[in-house]
Amino acid sequence: MAGSTPASLTAERPAGAGAAVAAAPRKQARFSPGREAWRRFRKHRLAMMSTVILAIILAAVLLGPLVWQVPINEIDFAAKLQGPSWTHPLGTDDLGQDVLARLLYGGRISLAVGLAAMMVACVVGVLIGAIAGMSRGYVEAVLMWLADLFLSLPQLPLLLLIIYLFRDSLKSVFGPEGGVFIMVVAVIGGLRWMQVARLVRAQILSIREKEFIEAARALGASPVRQVVRHILPNALGPVIVAGTIDVAAAIIAESTLSFLGLGFPPDIPTWGRVLFDAKDTIDIAPHWALFSGAAIFLTVLTINFIGDGLRDALDPRRVL
Repeated sequence: MAGSTPASLTAERPAGAGAAVAAAPRKQARFSPGREAWRRFRKHRLAMMSTVILAIILAAVLLGPLVWQVPINEIDFAAKLQGPSWTHPLGTDDLGQDVLARLLYGGRISLAVGLAAMMVACVVGVLIGAIAGMSRGYVEAVLMWLADLFLSLPQLPLLLLIIYLFRDSLKSVFGPEGGVFIMVVAVIGGLRWMQVARLVRAQILSIREKEFIEAARALGASPVRQVVRHILPNALGPVIVAGTIDVAAAIIAESTLSFLGLGFPPDIPTWGRVLFDAKDTIDIAPHWALFSGAAIFLTVLTINFIGDGLRDALDPRRVL
């Protein structure tokens, strides 16, 4: 109606509507980098499937010996080289020992070597890469020259040479199992840090010129604080991806050493050692080599797919 005053919008609003409108923004979920990375990771089907398979393998090697309580060194010549059966689901070896029990026990060692070697490679690589990225002049040049030198060395012959030289001395100090474990982890991890160092250095060179780093520097933050509190948390994505690849590479390296007879002692059934023992009877007992090789293959394959999923999830430039 002409000349009439329009009714107030707030007057016509139902009681409690204002509180609902005010509370609506509070219900919106806050942005979380971890939640966003998990959302992107779930869209990678192969990575999700590999995560499930790897979780089953980990549960089997950790909890399996508690369920399948068959001694790994129980010898039964009457049942040697038998195929899979209800009594021995994965068959037996040339001494009648249960292959399933030996693979479950050896899986712990193979996975422990992979994880420990990855930790060594990541710690050394992050430390050297951070020093090279924050340093200028000859320090950076020397560290990168050292990384290039290690990258140019043939890893397998160097592994064999170091193990041949120091195996007996470490065994006498730490015992046959502990000495070989420390030696294998140190050698494999000590030859895998170069890629991590180069990744960390490249990330630091890019991040240290950002505005928030300049603000921290202007507020008096020391170089160590800049790296620990501001740079490394923003550079961990490539390091995590490289770490997953190092786990797979370490498992393969340990299996290679055990297959060549230079790894753990014969009475410790790592996956590589079981495969080495099965090579002479592969024509009459293929199950012995098949199951140990499948364990190595599935573990390495799933870890690589998980690394691909983490790479896509932690890369903000990829649209998923």
